[in-house]
This record gives sequence, C-alpha cells and structure tokens, in this order.
Amino acid sequence: MILCAGESLIDMLPRNEGSVPMLQPVPGGAVMNTAIALGRLDVPVTFVSGVGQDQFGRLILDHLEDSNVNTSGTIASARPTTLAFVDVTDGVVSYDFYDENTAGRMIEPAQLPDVSEDVSAVFFGGISLINEPAADSYATLQMQAADRCVVMMDPNIRPSFITNEDAYRARLTGMLAKTDIVKTSDEDLAWLFPEVDSFEAGIQALMDMGPQIVLFTEGSKGATAYRKAGDPVFVTSESVTVVDTVGAGDTFNGGFLAALSDADLLNKAGIPDLTAEQLANALKFAGKCAAISVTRAGAQPPRRNEL
Repeated sequence: MILCAGESLIDMLPRNEGSVPMLQPVPGGAVMNTAIALGRLDVPVTFVSGVGQDQFGRLILDHLEDSNVNTSGTIASARPTTLAFVDVTDGVVSYDFYDENTAGRMIEPAQLPDVSEDVSAVFFGGISLINEPAADSYATLQMQAADRCVVMMDPNIRPSFITNEDAYRARLTGMLAKTDIVKTSDEDLAWLFPEVDSFEAGIQALMDMGPQIVLFTEGSKGATAYRKAGDPVFVTSESVTVVDTVGAGDTFNGGFLAALSDADLLNKAGIPDLTAEQLANALKFAGKCAAISVTRAGAQPPRRNEL
C-alpha cells in the first residue's frame, strides 16, 4: 500500500465554447493527482487530505473512487474546497490559488490517520507543504512513517503561493532530511538554492540534505535519476503531441512509484542499492505514463490497460 498525503482541489481550467471563454472545474492537486495515477495503475493506494462537503468536494471523492483510490483517509469538513485558477500561456502553466480557511488547509495533526503496517511508501509534496496548519500536519505524519516506509517527495514549489518563506524553507529542510526519493526540476532548484550556479550543483546540494535518489525531470528532453551510490541514469521522453501539461509531473511520480512497487522494490533498505537497470525501467515507465497524460486536457493519468 502506498499512502499519498496532501492537497486535493479543483482546477478551474480555461476552455472555449465556440468563441466564448469558459472555466471547467476539474479535480486536481499535485498529491491527489499522484494518488489518481497510482490507483489507475492498479497499485493499492490510499489518499489522506481534508475534503469539503460542498459540490466540489463531492466531485473530488467521485474522482478518487472512480480511479480505484481508497478514500478512508480523507477528512470531511464543512469548510470550502480549495480552488486553483489555471492559466496556460505559450505552454507555460501558472496558477492562482484560493486556499484560505479551506477543508484541505485547516486539518490538524490529531485528525490524521495512523500509518498502518501495510503501508510500504508515503508520498508528500505540492502546496500542502506551504501553509499551516496542514503543512505541519503532513510533516508530523512523515516523522511517524519515515523510519519504516520509503518516503518520496515532490516539492513542486509555487513561489507565488508562499507567504512565509522562512517557515516553508525550514519545513522543507526538515522533511527532506527524512526523504528517500525526491523529484525536482530546474525551477525547484533555482528557488531552493539561489546561490548555486548550475543545476548539477543544485542536485548535489539537494542530495546532501538527505535523499538517496533525486529525480530531475526536463520535460520533452527526458528524466535523470541521480543517486548517492552510483552514476546518474538518464532516459529520453517519448515523442507525443502535447495537449496539456497539467498533472504531467504528478503522473510521472505515480508511474515511478508504481514501477518500483511492481518490481517489489519499495522497501526502505533497498532504495540506496537500486541498480541502474532498475532505475532506468522505473524512469521509462514513469515517462510513458506522463507522455499519455499530456495528450489529454487536464490531469488525466492513464489506466493500466492503456500502457
């Protein structure tokens, strides 16, 4: 079982009905998208998050259940659901978040479920690690799981959403020290380490914080797995016609974890010793999942029978 803990929200996606611009509400959120990717790949997964009891919350729960994700870890709330208004300009996606006093934002540590013995890996990331009290709740959950479970994190940093940079940096530093696998991008590294002059130096600085494996994604170019115990492993991306990149990185995360799960490699002791072949296989599978996702509008990870 993989546990994904973090934000669920509604992406308000720009669409056109003829000549009339419109917004389409679509369930999203980086961590939920990763849970959706895992569930659609038939990997046992449970999702932990605060979910509103409004129409948007019901849309989220239906989406999770339709994608084979266990929702017993969700925390129902009368508070509203987080909304993210999405803008896509020249292929670049940006977001405006509406998150004050929402169901996802306001969960407390005492509301979170225990990490059961059948959980082999936990996943964190996204905007859920930025603002209190939810961010501190997820940091507490990681501390409970880190000694026994494989921990993967994708910070997926959104600078425009950060209100307390010092607190956020301190939280990330503490969580990265207990993380085994972290996915990052050049944008993440530039924010985390503004003083370094190359992404290679940023990768090393990130690895020095604790992770055994750093996954560096470069969109259409491909992805590289950097590791403490060997040389980097690079795979190229599949060539596809891109419709929408929303959720592509989240789908990649789910695919990578699914590949390790399929190969029975999701165990704490074994992560530092993953071979180049094992990492390449996981990167290729993750890349294939992401390649299918970007051919669709919105975050729509593939199901197992589509691969």
